[in-house]
Amino acid sequence: MLHKAPWLAQSRLAIFLQKQLLALIALNQRYPWVVALYGFLSGVASFVMVDRQARLASLVAILMLASWLLLVLENAFNQHLARWFGIELPSWLARFVTQMIHQQSLFFVLPFFAMSTTWNSGQLVFTCLLGAAALISIIDPLYYDWLAPRRWLYLAYHSLTLFAVQLTAMPIILHQTTAQSYQLALLSTVLLAFPSLVASLQLRRHWRWLAVPLLTAALLLAGWLARPWIPPATLRLNEVAISLALNDQARVPGQSLQQLSSADLHRQGLFAFTAISAPRGLAERIYHVWRRNGVEVDRIALDIQGGSNDGYRAWSHKQNFPQQADGKWTVEVVTDAGQMIGVLRFVVSP
Repeated sequence: MLHKAPWLAQSRLAIFLQKQLLALIALNQRYPWVVALYGFLSGVASFVMVDRQARLASLVAILMLASWLLLVLENAFNQHLARWFGIELPSWLARFVTQMIHQQSLFFVLPFFAMSTTWNSGQLVFTCLLGAAALISIIDPLYYDWLAPRRWLYLAYHSLTLFAVQLTAMPIILHQTTAQSYQLALLSTVLLAFPSLVASLQLRRHWRWLAVPLLTAALLLAGWLARPWIPPATLRLNEVAISLALNDQARVPGQSLQQLSSADLHRQGLFAFTAISAPRGLAERIYHVWRRNGVEVDRIALDIQGGSNDGYRAWSHKQNFPQQADGKWTVEVVTDAGQMIGVLRFVVSP
C-alpha cells in the first residue's frame, strides 16, 4: 500500500504524488478499456510518425527502449521512490505498468511487422504470434489469470516483446544493418532473460548451473536458425516487377510479366526490379535469390540506401539461364542475415 516515510510525513510533494497516483489508479479501475485503446492508437500513431518523419523515428524508438529499461530497473526504482518521496508501489501496480508497456511495445511494432511480412511464407507464424500477444495484452482475464501465473510462459511473452522492439528500434536508432540488429537483439534478449530463467528453474544448485548455460545456448541457436521466419521489421517492398526491359536513367521497369516463353528468356534475359523502403541512414546489402522449381540457381548481391519515400530502386539482370528453363520461378529478396523481404513469382513456358 501507499505510505509516507516518517521523515517525509509533512512533505507536500509526497502527498501530491500520492494523490495523483491514487487518482490514476481509480481512473484505470473505472475505465479499464481506455488504457487498451491508448496503447492501440499510440502504436499506430508511432508507426505513422516513424514512417513519414525520419527525425521522429529515433525519438519514438528511444522512448520504447527506455520503457524497457524501466522494467529492468523496476526494483531499484521502487526503492528510490520509497526513500525519496515516501511512496511504495504495490506489486499489482508494477504488474499494471508492465502490462501497459507490453501494450505500447506490441502495438508499436505490430504495424512494422505486418507491412514487412511475406504472408505466403513461414513469416506468417511470427507476425500472427505478435498479433496474438498484442490481443492478450489488452484482455485482462487472459493477461492476469492465464498468462501471468505461468512464469515460464510469461517469461517467453516478455522476451518475445522485447525481441520485437529491438528488431524494430535498432535499425532506426543505430542505423545498424538487419543482420547486425538481429544478432544484437537476440543476444541481449537472451541475456536479459537469464536472471528470470535461473529463478524459474526449480532444480538443485549444481544441476541448475549446468542446465542454464545449455538452455541459453539452445535458445541462441534456435533464435539464429529461425531467421527466415522473422520478417525484417524496417524493410518492405514498395514496388516489384519482372520485366524484359528496364530504363536505367529513369530507374523504371518495363511491363511487368507473370508468364513468358523460354525463347524470350534466352533472347534478352530478364530483370527483377524491387523498390525497397528502409529507414533514413540505413545502408543494407540484400540479395536477389533466383530459384527454379524451388532450387537455387543464382544469388545476386545488391546494396541499398534508406530514406527514399518511394523506396530504393534496385534490380538484378539475369542472362545465364539454363537451356531447359521452363517451370515455376521465384526471385526471393532476402537480407544478409537470410530474412526474406519479399518474393517475385513468374512462370516460364516451353
